[in-house]
Amino acid sequence: MKAGCLLFVAVTALMTCPAFAQPQTSIDVTKGPQNTTASGTTTVTATIVAIEPATRTVTLKDKSGKVMQIQVGDEARNFDQLAVGDTVTTLYTKAISVSLAKTGGPRSGTQRLIQERAASGAKPGGTIGREVTVRADVVSVDQKANSITVKGPSGADVDLLVENPDQLKNIRKGDQIEVTYTEAVAISVTHGTK
Repeated sequence: MKAGCLLFVAVTALMTCPAFAQPQTSIDVTKGPQNTTASGTTTVTATIVAIEPATRTVTLKDKSGKVMQIQVGDEARNFDQLAVGDTVTTLYTKAISVSLAKTGGPRSGTQRLIQERAASGAKPGGTIGREVTVRADVVSVDQKANSITVKGPSGADVDLLVENPDQLKNIRKGDQIEVTYTEAVAISVTHGTK
């Protein structure tokens, strides 16, 4: 997980740094008879303007001319493949899916880690993320407010707004629903133009 942590730290720095505060963002909502999924994607692009191999430091510059330095850990493969002029693209995705289809069994929660590193000899990059799935009990249904209250595996009550009122027609107190939350960060490097 060290490589993933490093990747996440680098991406977090890119995404939250005021120097790179103008990312492109898109949001998509899909409504179905049994579930609703909302996802958002943010893309940040910068160009490598300097590389310090001894310290594994890369200097990036965005389209507006703002500059940021990132230290790349030893866990990241293929550092020697980086070149001044290469383009670094960071794609951050979050999605939540609420399924009001009835499920069975006890309240539960599972987490699956998503991790992929660049192949040996390729440009550095990869993906890291997680997918969390929770089965929760329906505590109450409020048809007028288009909302439900659920109790998850931790025992806490959570209110959820239901975008599609038709989804509430067959849901009753005591039923179970499933909520899946996914977040992932992907970094890719492409050759610059010479």
